[in-house]
Amino acid sequence: MTRFVIDLSESVEHSIFVLADPYRVVIDLPETEWRVSRAAANASAGLVQRYRFGLYRAGISRLVLDAAAPVQVHRAFVLPPQGNFAYRFVIDLKRTDRNSFLKSAGSPVGKLAAVRPAKPLPKVPPRRPDRPVIVLDPGHGGVDPGTIGAGGTYEKTVVLKVAKEIRRRLTASGRYQVVMTRNRDVFVRLHDRVKIAREADADLFLSIHADAINQRKVRGATVYTLSEKASDAEAGALAAKENKADVIAGVDLNVHNDDVANILIELAQRDTMNRSARFATILVPSLKKNVRVRAKPHRSAGFRVLKAPDVPSVLIELGYLSNRDDEKLLNSQAGRTAVAKAIAAAVSRYFEVVHSGNR
Repeated sequence: MTRFVIDLSESVEHSIFVLADPYRVVIDLPETEWRVSRAAANASAGLVQRYRFGLYRAGISRLVLDAAAPVQVHRAFVLPPQGNFAYRFVIDLKRTDRNSFLKSAGSPVGKLAAVRPAKPLPKVPPRRPDRPVIVLDPGHGGVDPGTIGAGGTYEKTVVLKVAKEIRRRLTASGRYQVVMTRNRDVFVRLHDRVKIAREADADLFLSIHADAINQRKVRGATVYTLSEKASDAEAGALAAKENKADVIAGVDLNVHNDDVANILIELAQRDTMNRSARFATILVPSLKKNVRVRAKPHRSAGFRVLKAPDVPSVLIELGYLSNRDDEKLLNSQAGRTAVAKAIAAAVSRYFEVVHSGNR
C-alpha cells in the first residue's frame, strides 16, 4: 500500500481514473494554485515513481502519478482540518494485476468529471485578408512541464516567454496576424495545437521548444521539419519523446480520435513540406547571426505537431536546458530577445520571398 497526501486550503471535489501503458493514476481537481518545493516534486516512494501537476484546461488542474506497477485506487478521501493541518486529500494505492487494472482504466470515480465538462478551444479570430497568419506554439504547458533543466528551469515556462517576445515583434511590425496555441501555463493537446493552426488558416506554424540531451556539453539551436524517416537517430528520439506529450498529461488516447495521428503524407502535402523546408533554410542563417546553432542545424523527423497537411510548419529547439550555458542564456532577457529577433527576422524574409513569387 502507498499513501499519497496533498495539503489543501479547502475541501475539493475530485475525479480519479487510471490509464495503462504506462501505468498512471490521474487526479482532476478544481483549478489549483500549486505550491510544491523542487525537492518534493522530485520525490518518489512505494508504488509512485514520479508525479507532475498543473493546469489541464480552464477550471481543471490535473495531478498525474506514474505508477511502478498496475495499481488500484483503494481509497480517496478528504480529511477535515486537524491540529496543525488544514484539509488533506488522501489517496491510497494498492498493487493489483494487469487484467484488473485494464478493466478499470479510463473510468472516472468522483464528482468533478460530471459537473465540469470539457470547454471548447478558444475561438480563433477571423483572418485579416491583408496579413499572413503566424501561429506560435509554445510547447508543453500546464500538467506537462516538458524538460526540466540542469538548474531547475521548466521548458514550458521559457518557451512561453520566447513565444510572447516573438509575438510582440511580429505584431509591432503591423504586417502579421499572430495566433498563439497557448498564452498561459495550460496544457494543450498535440491534436488541438494543429487544429488551431488549421482553423486560423495559418500561413506558418512555429512550434517552440527547449529540450535536453544526455551529452550536457552539447548546446545550440536546431530547426526540425517533418519527415516520416528521421534524418538521424537523435532527431528520431526527440520526435518520439515530443509525441508522448499527451501521454504525459494523462490523456487516454484510446478514446480520443486524433486525426493528426492518422494523416498520411500524400502528394497533396508535398508542397507544404517543401515550403516548410524553404522556411527552415531561411531561419537557420538568421539564427546563426544571433545565437549559437548546432553543427547540423536543420534536421527532420515525424513530429505529430508538424503534420498539418496544408500549413508550413517547423519545430524550433531554442537550445538545450541540459546545458547550463544554454539554460542561462534562455533565462536571460538578452538571450530570449536574441533568439526572438532571429525568428521574427526569418518570418519577414520568408514572406518577402513568397510574395516575390520565388516559391
